[in-house]
Amino acid sequence: MPTPPKIHKTGLITDTGIFRIQTLDLEFSNGATRCYQRILGSPEGAVLVVPLLDAETVLLIREYAAGMDRYELAFPKGHIEQGETPEQAADREIQEETGYGAHVIEPLHSVTLAPGYLQHTTHMVVARELYECRAEGDEPEPIEVIPWRLADSHLLLGRPDFTEARSILALLLLKMRLGIG
Repeated sequence: MPTPPKIHKTGLITDTGIFRIQTLDLEFSNGATRCYQRILGSPEGAVLVVPLLDAETVLLIREYAAGMDRYELAFPKGHIEQGETPEQAADREIQEETGYGAHVIEPLHSVTLAPGYLQHTTHMVVARELYECRAEGDEPEPIEVIPWRLADSHLLLGRPDFTEARSILALLLLKMRLGIG
């Protein structure tokens, strides 16, 4: 493995309240120096939850995606609050977004989105043994909850409103775990 570059100096370019952009003055092991920029995420990261209503059905949500200016189908997700584990955050998020809690939450995979310039990790989990339990969230409007049969996931992958890469990956990883072709 190459030796990571030395960080000689960091600086904050801006903090919008959502994004913090940082500069890094780096020196590589061969003596080359560069100034990189990165977007800082929260140290805790985020969680994406694949709620299994039963062995054949997942729960999706439809909510407004400001970045794309449209409504998107995706799995429930959100930030991990300070002091929460990914499992605790997952249970809180599905209660807020779907009206269900989970007796069992299992890790699926952790992913980065754009590691060259974004410091952020999303922890994907599977929620099983769901029970009705609604918690108040911070959503500006009610979120539509859509049960989707795993046998019809090929139809989901063809929809123009199911484009969020983390949700697509989580669906494929779940199918691999369950041995569904």
